[in-house]
Amino acid sequence: MAHTAAPATQHLAAPRPAADDSLLWSDARKLGYAPLDATHREFYTVVLHLLACDAATAAAALAAFEAHAVAHFGQEEAWMRDTAFPAAGCHADEHAAVLASVHEVQALLADGRAGPPLLHSLAEHLLAWFPGHADHMDSALAGWMVKRSHGGAPVVLRRRGG
Repeated sequence: MAHTAAPATQHLAAPRPAADDSLLWSDARKLGYAPLDATHREFYTVVLHLLACDAATAAAALAAFEAHAVAHFGQEEAWMRDTAFPAAGCHADEHAAVLASVHEVQALLADGRAGPPLLHSLAEHLLAWFPGHADHMDSALAGWMVKRSHGGAPVVLRRRGG
C-alpha cells in the first residue's frame, strides 16, 4: 500500500524562529522570499504603532495598519491566485478574519465607544497570531513562490544575533 503524505502546512526547508515572543522584527522571522519578508518587516512596524498609540494617534495608527493589511493581504492573495497556490482558501480566510476585526475596531473607535486600550489589545492579538500564520501559511507560500521563480527551496541568510 502506497503512503500518501499529508499536505505540508509549513515548507520543510522554511526556517523556524528560535522564539516568537519578541515584539520586534528580526532576521529570525525571514521566510526566504524577499518581497514577503519586506512586507512582514513592515507589519511589525505598523503593529508596534498600534501598541504604542495614545488618544491623539489612535485613529492614524489604526488607519495605517488597515492600509498595510489591505495591501499586504492583497499582494499575498494575488500571488496565490496568479500561481494557483493550493492552500489559498484557508490562507485568505485568515486574512479576511483579521480585516473584519480591524473594521470592527475602526467602527467602535469612530463611534467613540473605544479608544487606545482596544487598539493595544488588537495589537497584542495580532502579535500573538502572526508568528503562527507566518510559520504555517506564509512559509508555505514563500516556498511555493521561490520554487516557481528559482526552482528550489528558499535560502535564508541571517545576521548573527538576529
